[in-house]
Amino acid sequence: MTETHSGASATDPGDNGRITVDLAALATNWRRLAGQLDEGTACGAAVKADCYGLGDAPCLQALWIAGCRSYFVATPQEGASVRRHLPDAVIHVLNGLYPGAASFYAANGLRPCLGSPDEVAEWRAAGAPGPAALHVDTGISRLGLTAEEAEAVAGGPPLDLALIMSHLACADVPGNPMNQAQLARFRALADLFPGVPRSLANSAGIFLGPDFHFELARPGIALYGGQASALEESRLDPVVTLEARILQVHTLRKGGAIGYGATFIAPRDMRVAMVAAGYADGFLRAAGSTDTKTGAEAWLAGHRLPALGRISMDMSAFDVSEVPEGIAVRGAFVELFGRNVAVDDTAARAGTIGYELLTSLGPRFARHYVGTPSDSGTPA
Repeated sequence: MTETHSGASATDPGDNGRITVDLAALATNWRRLAGQLDEGTACGAAVKADCYGLGDAPCLQALWIAGCRSYFVATPQEGASVRRHLPDAVIHVLNGLYPGAASFYAANGLRPCLGSPDEVAEWRAAGAPGPAALHVDTGISRLGLTAEEAEAVAGGPPLDLALIMSHLACADVPGNPMNQAQLARFRALADLFPGVPRSLANSAGIFLGPDFHFELARPGIALYGGQASALEESRLDPVVTLEARILQVHTLRKGGAIGYGATFIAPRDMRVAMVAAGYADGFLRAAGSTDTKTGAEAWLAGHRLPALGRISMDMSAFDVSEVPEGIAVRGAFVELFGRNVAVDDTAARAGTIGYELLTSLGPRFARHYVGTPSDSGTPA
């Protein structure tokens, strides 16, 4: 995998394709989300899964320069990586405390989101070697203490709690009654721990309004340009552009089939570009088309290019019949998603969400980082 930090998207001749990450857009999105919050509510950032697949080092630095100080990861190893890049950051581990790992958390300055009685007991037994968060379940039924368990913790030996948090199940659907039900449960459980800062809102939760903001929000997908909820205003600036090179252009005659399974039969003579992106690269197999199902679209020179047939492991086929001669040629790059094709639209054609598409992108794409976030803080 090639990685560059220049302002240009120069690509090595051997690269399969390129992922261009706009760090200025990332910083702008964080500032816009922070601006949605009431005074007194801090804005953190979910940076798990290598900053949603985009590369943690440059993205973390851009977020820090923008002013972000609190970060949320899934695993302790992710937390240790963030710590190496940002020595002064506050880092929460959403997966909680791993068995026997309290000293690792302490050594790396990580705050476990304690989500079970066993985790609470182990953290206490280790001498509570640092601040921790308490994760309560308000209805998503994944991780988190039940109401009874939270009451028991509140009545037990004191803990150095820096945060109490929960996770919304349906924030992407603003009118879902689950949102208000979870809000009420969260308020009741947080009241067991007076004075402890609270966090409930993810990206979509921010757009539910001030009642959900509390003292700390933790956006994720919206930072990276994905649409967080059904509200159009939750779609912020695109951050990621995925392009792949054309391997070959040929004519598919009317009545001819293309791809595995012969799922697409040409209704007319068509010019077809074979593009170097397949499901081994994270361009999902389900994004392909059949005679009865519309697949993903690419973009080239002002033209949308429908996918033709199944997505293979290493390549995809797109219709370039409407592209002027001399543009769709061997070696040219087509945009699979970015400023012209929204990542969420591509994901929807594959029956999934932008989160999965971004975190699936593979190492055969070179990563380029462009744009300079404006300073609103001092980088670590």
